[in-house]
Amino acid sequence: MARQRTERPGDGARSVREDRGPVRYGPPAPDPGLPVLPELAEVLAAAAGRGEPEPTGGGADLRTAAAAYWERRGLPGSPERVAAAPGASPLLLALIAAHGGDVLMPRPCPATWIPQARLLGRPAYHVPTPAECGGVPDPYALLETVRRVRAEGGRPRLLLISVVDDPTATVAPPELVREACEAAIAEGLHVVSDETWRDTLHRPYDTVLLSPAEMCPDDVTVVCDLAGALTPSAWPVAVARFPDTERAAVRHARTLDILTALGALVAGPVALAAAHALREPEAVTDRARRAAALQARVAAAAHRAVLAAGALARPPQAGRHLYADLGPLRSRLAGRGVTDSLELEEYLTERLGAPTPGGHRFGDELGALRVRLGTGTLLGSTPQQQLESLTAVAPLELPHVAGALSIFATALDELR
Repeated sequence: MARQRTERPGDGARSVREDRGPVRYGPPAPDPGLPVLPELAEVLAAAAGRGEPEPTGGGADLRTAAAAYWERRGLPGSPERVAAAPGASPLLLALIAAHGGDVLMPRPCPATWIPQARLLGRPAYHVPTPAECGGVPDPYALLETVRRVRAEGGRPRLLLISVVDDPTATVAPPELVREACEAAIAEGLHVVSDETWRDTLHRPYDTVLLSPAEMCPDDVTVVCDLAGALTPSAWPVAVARFPDTERAAVRHARTLDILTALGALVAGPVALAAAHALREPEAVTDRARRAAALQARVAAAAHRAVLAAGALARPPQAGRHLYADLGPLRSRLAGRGVTDSLELEEYLTERLGAPTPGGHRFGDELGALRVRLGTGTLLGSTPQQQLESLTAVAPLELPHVAGALSIFATALDELR
């Protein structure tokens, strides 16, 4: 039987237009909508005269700071088991290449995952997620997919998950994480857990977050893009924590080889700023806490607007976005020439004046009318407005926030 690569939009779906390809025109991570933290800018500026890059995988200072960051979250480990890269994409590319075999991932998944597998020529198989969250596949569907792939001649070796998910902005329940990881490991898969958004929980004291590495320390590599919560996206740096096993040591070394071949070195000044952020001084933790609380309020208001328009979306629990299904509005959208997620992306991007990537970029079928709606653009158009939003007691009552939410709600309400 011929092997079917399920990274395609869906059976019978037409291809994405060449001038809007998912790699060259792929969406960036959701915009934080906030200016650079002055303390981090000062660290970067002080290091601007440093001309040499970090060694492959990051210098000792950056790796030690990353190891301490994870230890504070219940994941102790050695700096020698940490690797850094200039952004999540080259780091993930190196990890996939180092592990070999076919890749499994949830549907939907972060927009950067599918292109990495494609660039390596690896089959990427999507697994459905349960109704309550995204980011982690349904365990039974995972087992069935593994068996089907093997029956078709495939070699499933790697499972990518995100317990705090982009694009769905949900947090996977611990019992689901446990069942999915146990199923994957029983089938011989290694798990890569993307925990980029773990520090952006909207209700950190009410949300139970469990890293797969806490349950299966020998079989999980943890990845974190610092641009999720700690550093600006213009300063690319991501870190990976490898298990403390001989097999993981071989993969760690192979990952460093691939990063070297790619020339994927972290810039020296960026590494110093990233290490400072990972040490989590008070200014960094205060900004992260305030930003998450602000995003919680704005995302909740955006979620109410989505539901009021007759669309569907899971309540956002983290990050600076939500994932909406406009399928119930299909007939009205068709009247505006919108029949798939690519056309929906174009329509809402123009209508909202902000990037609104369609679900096809996250592995959903092209015919499904789903989009990721960012909330960072609702915080203000200038650094002054954004800082006012961050410090206001009632940010939703600020004129610039209320106005942005009104435009957002009106664009959706027109489709009822």
